[in-house]
Amino acid sequence: QVQLVESGGGLVQAGGSLRLSCAASGLTFSNYVMGWFRQAPGKEREFVAAIRWSGSSTYYADSLKGRFTISRDNAKKTVYLRMNSLNPEDTAVYYCAADPGRDISYHSSDYNYWGQGTQVTVSS
Repeated sequence: QVQLVESGGGLVQAGGSLRLSCAASGLTFSNYVMGWFRQAPGKEREFVAAIRWSGSSTYYADSLKGRFTISRDNAKKTVYLRMNSLNPEDTAVYYCAADPGRDISYHSSDYNYWGQGTQVTVSS
C-alpha cells in the first residue's frame, strides 16, 4: 500500500520560512517523479514544484521561483519543499504526489499517488 505522509506545515508570520517533508512508503521511491501542489480555500489545486528521480532536474511554478526549493533524499524516501519569504498568498494545504513518468509534469492528472496534505498558514 502506497503512502505519502506530509509534515512540517503550520502557522508562520509573513517573511518567515518553513520546510515541508513528505515520507513515502510502499513504492520504489527512486522510480518516481515527486511533486508538490497546493490548494487555497476556494481555489483550484495548483502546481508548486517537481523533481526527477535523480534530483538532477527540478521545475517550479513561475510565480514561486527563487522562493521555493524542492529536493529529495532517495535513501530516506523523502521529498522536501523549502519555502522562504512566505506571504499570506502562500496560505494553502500543501500536497505531495508521486508520478511514475520519467519526465517532470505539472499536471496533477499525471500523479498517481497523493498525500493527505499539510496546512500552511501565513499571517500578515
